[in-house]
Amino acid sequence: MRRRLAALSLLLLAGCHSGLESRQGYWVDTQHPAYGARPRIKTLVIHYTAEDFPSSLATLTDRDVSAHYLIPRQPPQRAGKQVVWQLVPEAQLAWHAGASYWRGATHINDTSIGIELVNRGYRRTLTGRDWQPFSAAQIAALIPLLKDITQRYAIAPVQIVGHSDIAPQRKQDPGPLFPWRQLAQQGIGAWPEAARVQHYLAGRAAQDPVETEKLLSALSRYGYDVSGATTPREQQRLIAAFQMHFRPADYRGLPDAETLAIARALLERYGD
Repeated sequence: MRRRLAALSLLLLAGCHSGLESRQGYWVDTQHPAYGARPRIKTLVIHYTAEDFPSSLATLTDRDVSAHYLIPRQPPQRAGKQVVWQLVPEAQLAWHAGASYWRGATHINDTSIGIELVNRGYRRTLTGRDWQPFSAAQIAALIPLLKDITQRYAIAPVQIVGHSDIAPQRKQDPGPLFPWRQLAQQGIGAWPEAARVQHYLAGRAAQDPVETEKLLSALSRYGYDVSGATTPREQQRLIAAFQMHFRPADYRGLPDAETLAIARALLERYGD
């Protein structure tokens, strides 16, 4: 009897060997994956460092702040490809987002990959903020990195965001000079169709004022946290964050017809 049971066990093991994984001291049957499983990584968050490369590397490898990837302004090349720095394995959590919200989710650190670009951000001048452009070499290194990550984790276009999108009351990065439109032309991230923006403008001038509440409602449906925008100044910051991403030519944070038309075009294209 024992021999028959042992033989049966061997047959069962042999028949489903492809679904068994040997580990230290035990076997794991992997033949029944749950339909309810979801990938941990859902969002890509892009930042600028506001420091030079040595300072950025020191900050991001210390105890308080971290990111998965760091791209210098002039990445070195090896065998015809640009080099980026990976500081945290993708499977591990990095501390780059802080208090954050996007499309109903909080604690964005838990579900995201953070990418830092070496860029000083802005300097205050007599005429306003002077933003530093991103280098062409830097963006050329960023594009294949983003394509690789989005393909591996099936990240939706609306889940590729800036730090200011997920924390508009605290952050301005990556700022109005970040080339979101260029990335969208490469198939990375969300961008409104120009014809649909004109459709929703319906002949109004771009700067025509609209009701703040109507615009905030559209931004909330797209993914922004409007619950923290109760004062006029907070509302202006939130609208400015959206404008820096999708209409960087004018990011004063004023509720106008073009901003609302862009939001509606995005909602039409990507859904609530």
